Amino acid sequence: MSLKLKGVLPPIPTPFGEDGEVAYDKLAENLERWNRTDLSGYLVTGSNGEFAAMSDREKLRTWEVARKHIPAEKRFIAGTGCESTRETVAMTKLAASVGAEAALVVTPWYNKGAMKSRELVAHFSAVADAAPIPILLYSVPQFAGVTIEPDAVATLAEHPNIVGMKDSSGNMERFAEYIRVTSPSFQLFIGSALSFYTALCLGARGGILALANIAPQECVLIQRLFEDGKHEEARRLQLKLLPLAHAITSRFGIGGLKAAMTLRGYYGGPPRPPLLPTKAEEIEVVRLELAAAGLL
Repeated sequence: MSLKLKGVLPPIPTPFGEDGEVAYDKLAENLERWNRTDLSGYLVTGSNGEFAAMSDREKLRTWEVARKHIPAEKRFIAGTGCESTRETVAMTKLAASVGAEAALVVTPWYNKGAMKSRELVAHFSAVADAAPIPILLYSVPQFAGVTIEPDAVATLAEHPNIVGMKDSSGNMERFAEYIRVTSPSFQLFIGSALSFYTALCLGARGGILALANIAPQECVLIQRLFEDGKHEEARRLQLKLLPLAHAITSRFGIGGLKAAMTLRGYYGGPPRPPLLPTKAEEIEVVRLELAAAGLL
């Protein structure tokens, strides 16, 4: 099963109302605004979508609303990873049934000490065997505590229904090794805006970037400048956006990202407990970084 992916996709936050329920109307409004940009598509119910705090029913409804508001020219990837292989297969089939074009599957994390290359190859292979849509691997060790080693990626990249990978580790030495051990047809995406330009230089197809939720055109421009051979301009833009990218990821997390979205005129809303909203002084830091990046 083939699916060509390239460019910048945001892992979109799931909007929650003050009552804690998913605000599906706000999801539609955010998508309609993002659709006016040059983003290549969207990742729905990924880490920034707080998938771990959502019920299966909520995920399904979120995918249905997203499908309705994502135009045909933009890709729709659903995060479907669960703790068990069986449940991951079921959720992937469910996502496919409502129109997701691919599934991003995170490493199982609860039994992290046992998640070695042998187990991960077996898990992802079984999911890909059963899935009616293409699969992308997802390595996010800062959350899951599990790293997909290059030997496992090299093996999994040979599977006809595993078409790519999102690596959010920030470890560029390992990312380079992923590139080295896989064929050019394997579509590797960086998951950190902090390393976007570097990843493009190494051979990334694009980025699945939290920053793209609030600075979509700027993220797209980095890749465009890179592809046009305007490396100095791309490098300068990457460096300009670094403090903002840092603020909405490692410093203030999902709460910071949602605060930035509100400041940019999107619907951010609160994260779902146990995550808490960003404090007023932290929002001010985010505001200052947005202003410094020319986004206010």
